[in-house]
Amino acid sequence: MTLTATPAGLAPATLSDLLKVAGQPGYHRWQEQIHRTGGCADPIHLSGWTVTEDRTTGESLHRYTTETEPGRRLRIACGNRRASRCPSCARTYAGDTYHLIRAGLTGDESKNIPSTVRDHPRVFATFTAPSFGAVHNRPHTGRCHCGTQHPETDPALGTPLNPDTYDYATAVLFNNHAGELWARFTRRLRREIAARAGLTQREFKAVGRLSFGKVAEFQKRGAIHFHAVVRLDGPDGPQDEPPSWASHQLLTDAIRAAAVHPYVKVAVPPKQNTGYDAGWELRWGTELDVRPIRAFGAGEDLTEQAVASYVAKYATKAAETTGTLDRRIGNMEVLPLLGVPEHTRRLIQACKDLDEAYPDRRLWAWAHMLGFRGHFSTKSRTYSTTLGALRRIRADYRAAQQRQELELPEPDTVLVLADWQYAGHGHTPGESLLAATIAEEIRINRETAREALRDQRAQEGETP
Repeated sequence: MTLTATPAGLAPATLSDLLKVAGQPGYHRWQEQIHRTGGCADPIHLSGWTVTEDRTTGESLHRYTTETEPGRRLRIACGNRRASRCPSCARTYAGDTYHLIRAGLTGDESKNIPSTVRDHPRVFATFTAPSFGAVHNRPHTGRCHCGTQHPETDPALGTPLNPDTYDYATAVLFNNHAGELWARFTRRLRREIAARAGLTQREFKAVGRLSFGKVAEFQKRGAIHFHAVVRLDGPDGPQDEPPSWASHQLLTDAIRAAAVHPYVKVAVPPKQNTGYDAGWELRWGTELDVRPIRAFGAGEDLTEQAVASYVAKYATKAAETTGTLDRRIGNMEVLPLLGVPEHTRRLIQACKDLDEAYPDRRLWAWAHMLGFRGHFSTKSRTYSTTLGALRRIRADYRAAQQRQELELPEPDTVLVLADWQYAGHGHTPGESLLAATIAEEIRINRETAREALRDQRAQEGETP
């Protein structure tokens, strides 16, 4: 692999380091390592060895040590899900999320999910935050309340019309408690479903089960909202047919009722002598979108593939999409130097101000997430497979490839001894540029392969 062009504005020190790396005797092996990580932007460095022995005879079948590797290190992918940290590993995470969500919609026998799950009532719901004050937007009428017709790329979008009256404290507290609000919602939803079926909670558990997979997304105003696939199953999950009374309409009505129920709120107690004497009651916003998901080709705009793609898209993004940092903040003074927008800076300041009054909420520790401290993608136990299971499948596949290359027997007949130690992480400036080039080549090759597969399926008359 060679760079086809030198990037404009490349620092002399980076160019010098790049040439140094490319000229080293072990460059091709370094390149192979980085290619195996997918072009990881921040690989983990390991030093150590492995020995594979015959379990019966004790004969040594294969030895490996990092002593012969470039820098005496083996580089493995960091696995970070954030696209802002490592685009390569984020693509892998997004792909896993796509397969996890899609398996819960279409079924996948290899993941023990039957295709009959397509016949279960399923909806795609979006839960938003309430209003904390008027913001610049792009309404259907064309013009914002400020009188301007904002283009899609206008940085003013999502920022307050009047920052001095915008409720920054409630905004970050909502983000901070969003996970608890979701938990209360799902508990109430089960009651709403049971009530519509004329059942008690205990009776509902005997005939049905609620399953979901969701992902969090930050709106431009810095407020968290959730996209969720919600499904009604039989009592044992996707393998069971749902009860005869289950329907898309019943599920939709139950979701809408649960979202506005008085129980579905989080009360934040007042703190006397801190300026927060009133407390808060946090609820979902009034904008709730619930749409049925149909099998591909059933004449519905909202298809299984579209939903899985949409959820996967947001699985690798976090609050940095609003202009904040993608790591914890040491002090407020660095924010202007790093170009953090004023609206985002005020949200971070609200986290800092509230932290003393509510230390158990760790608002300052999560200020870089504008107060949000939950997982970005979650699912109920029986919705689908797990990310861990998908990673094991990938690891087993690579292990099988390696055994074939080394002509080793099956794993149950061998004993593997190993000793690994952490030896650092990351790239030098020149390595970073070369790794980015490798990652881009891998991305282009994957896109080309996907397009070829789509064309082939289209020629064969199959659904893409």
